[in-house]
Amino acid sequence: MLIQTEIVRHSPIGEYKVICRNAAAEDVEELYSLIEEFARLGIMLPRSREALISQINQFIIAEMDEDFIGCGSLFKLGPDLVEVRSIGLYAEGRGKGIGSMILGKLIEAARGQRIPQVIAFTCEVDFFIRNGFTVVEKGLFPEKFKTDCVNCKRQLACNEIAMVKRIDEY
Repeated sequence: MLIQTEIVRHSPIGEYKVICRNAAAEDVEELYSLIEEFARLGIMLPRSREALISQINQFIIAEMDEDFIGCGSLFKLGPDLVEVRSIGLYAEGRGKGIGSMILGKLIEAARGQRIPQVIAFTCEVDFFIRNGFTVVEKGLFPEKFKTDCVNCKRQLACNEIAMVKRIDEY
């Protein structure tokens, strides 16, 4: 799905190296820990270890100075629609452009699959706007409701905002 990307960033406290790469089986525990932490806070939907193992090819991870710092995944909802999911960073990775780097790699993967629309259901509206997404009505994506919302305990009190980015240029 993705190729490894490496960048070196400079900050007032020094330089650090960030790598985005495909997730592998040995990353499952790190993915599970991060997603579980955000799920406990109500920010992400939980994912079981079994689900992560079966969906490992949908995930990318970010490492900062060789330490796991964050992740994101791309889930195909239909022939012309994918959803970015489970984008999260530990605190030490925030504010450094790493979240945008993860999102950019996921969009690159969608573009490589020639999928024209990328959606996100999120509470982090500003982040997605900065990355070229726009707010839309949730009802525009029945594919999402059929796969996730129907089983979600917050279905009737959902606080997430639907966002979309068109990437028709391949």
